[in-house]
Amino acid sequence: MKSELPTQAVNDCRCVMLVDDEAMVREATQQWLTICGFHVVSLSSAEQALKHLDDAWPGVLLTDVRMPGMDGLELMREVQTRIPDLPVILLTAHGDVDMAISAMHEGAYDFIEKPYVPDRLAETLQRACDKRRLTLENRRLHQDLASRSGLASKLIGISPAISRVRDEILLLGQLNTNVIIYGETGTGKELVAQCLHEFSPRSNKPFVPINCGAIPESLIESELFGHEAGAFTGANKRRIGKFEYASGGTLFLDEIESMPVNLQVKLLRALQEGVIERLGSNQSIPVDLRVVAAAKVDLRDEEQFREDLFYRLCVSELHLAALRDRLDDVPLLFAHYVARAATDHQREPRPLSDHDISALQSYAWPGNVRELKNVAIRFALDHRTSAAELLSRGQAPQITPRINQRGLPLAVQVAEFEAQAIRLCLKKHQGNIKLVMDELDLPRRTLNQKMQRFGINRSEFVTDEMP
Repeated sequence: MKSELPTQAVNDCRCVMLVDDEAMVREATQQWLTICGFHVVSLSSAEQALKHLDDAWPGVLLTDVRMPGMDGLELMREVQTRIPDLPVILLTAHGDVDMAISAMHEGAYDFIEKPYVPDRLAETLQRACDKRRLTLENRRLHQDLASRSGLASKLIGISPAISRVRDEILLLGQLNTNVIIYGETGTGKELVAQCLHEFSPRSNKPFVPINCGAIPESLIESELFGHEAGAFTGANKRRIGKFEYASGGTLFLDEIESMPVNLQVKLLRALQEGVIERLGSNQSIPVDLRVVAAAKVDLRDEEQFREDLFYRLCVSELHLAALRDRLDDVPLLFAHYVARAATDHQREPRPLSDHDISALQSYAWPGNVRELKNVAIRFALDHRTSAAELLSRGQAPQITPRINQRGLPLAVQVAEFEAQAIRLCLKKHQGNIKLVMDELDLPRRTLNQKMQRFGINRSEFVTDEMP
C-alpha cells in the first residue's frame, strides 16, 4: 500500500483512507477529493482498512458509520487502540448525528453529515491532515534526537556545517595538538572544546575552562598559575592554578583575544617548556596539557596578540558557523531544547506548527544557539504563546530576513507576507471574518485554510465590544 502513495502526498500527509460499503458513494467521494488534491485509498470494509493502516499512515481515516460487519464506530475504537493519534472523521446519516457527537467525545476528530457539502468535507480533511503531518513531523524530530548517540547527541544537526565540525573533532581529538576554535558569541565554542576533550585520549583527566575576558587582569595570572601563601595581599594559603589542575587533561581558554600582553609571554613560556611557576615561588612545576583556545575574531588581525603565541596555539583550527548559516539545524535543535526544558520542568513537550518552523528558519539568530535555547525554554513553559510570537513580540529580537548562502526561499517570504497581512486585517476588523474576506478578496474556504496553516486564531483579535 505504501508504494502506491505519491511522494508529495506522503510528505504533505494529504492521504485519505476512505472506507464505505457503497461503491457509488466511494467513487464519487474519491473523485471529489482527488480534484481537491488528496490522494485517496478507497476500501469497502473496516476489516480491509485495518489491514492497511499502521502507525506511519501519512494522512487520515474517513469512514462511513453504518456498514455490514465491523461498523465505523467499531473501526474508530480499534484504530484509537492501535494508532491513538490518527484523526478519524465519520460520515453519518441524518439520524446518526447524536451518535456522532457522542463519538467525538470518545475521540473522533469530526463528523460529516450525509449528504455532505463537498467544500466542508475538503476543509475538514485538510485540517485533519495538517494535524497528522505535525504529529508525524514532531515524532520524527524526537526519534531523530533519541536515536543519536556519541558525538551526534552532543553536537546536534544535519547541516553540512555541523557534520564537518563533528568529523574534524573526531580527527583532532586523537591528536595531541593545541587548537583554536573560532566562532561568534553563542555558537557553542565551549561545547566543541568539551567534545574535543571527551573524544581524546585525555578524556579521563580534567577539562578545565577559564574565560580570559571575565577575570580581572590583576587576578588572571593567579588563576592560571596559582600562588603560594603570602604571594600577595589576601593570599592566605597556597592555591593550585588552572594549568596545574588541568595537567594530563585539557585547558580551555575562552576569549583568549582579551588576554593581557604581559600574561601572553608567561603563557607562551609555559607552553614551550611545559612548566609553570606559582606566584611567590621559584619552583618549576611540570605540566602536561592540551590547550584549546577560543576567539570571536581572527587572532592574526589582533595587533595586541603576540604572533609567536598565535603560532604556538594554532596547530589546528576549527571554525564554527553562525546559526543563520545552518538554518536546516534549527528545528532539530529547537525540539531538543524544548524536550529538555519540558523534562526539567515536568511538562509535556510542545509540537511545532508550520508557522513556528517557518518563523524559526526565517530568523537571523544574532545570539546563535544560546539565543535559540532561551527561546525554546520559554516556548516549552508558556503553552499559550507560539514560537513565532516569541520572536516577534520583543522577547527575542525581531524577525529579520534570512542571511545565509541560500537566501530566504520565495515560498517562505510569501508565507510570511500572507500571514502578516491576515493578522493585520484581523486586528483592523477586530476578528470580523466577513470584513477580512471582503478586504483581502478571499473566499471563506481559502481564508480558513491559510489561518489554519499559519496558526492564526481569530479569537485573539476579537474584542469585548463586538456583538
